[in-house]
Amino acid sequence: MHQAFFGDRERDFSLTPHLIPEFECVTGKAIGATVDNLRGMSFAQIVTTVRLGLIGGGTHPEEANALVQTYVNAHPLGELHLLALDILTDLWTGPEVQPSDEVAA
Repeated sequence: MHQAFFGDRERDFSLTPHLIPEFECVTGKAIGATVDNLRGMSFAQIVTTVRLGLIGGGTHPEEANALVQTYVNAHPLGELHLLALDILTDLWTGPEVQPSDEVAA
């Protein structure tokens, strides 16, 4: 799970495996090809990653769509790209473990 400020507050993002078919259908690109070419992501791939990341993070699909419609144009494209990269990285490698998440041995 990735947390980032989006719109009006901190939100949870997670592009979960069950959302991959929708990602591939909407963008026309395989998830593996997208991850392999993270720097060359299209605007559609960035927006879809953020929207599906919101849904996977627990946001209702209608609210996720409304947030994307409202706030995508309010954020610099580079900021959205970095958010999409973080969401895809969590999908591909797993979320980064924070020191507070580690269990004492």
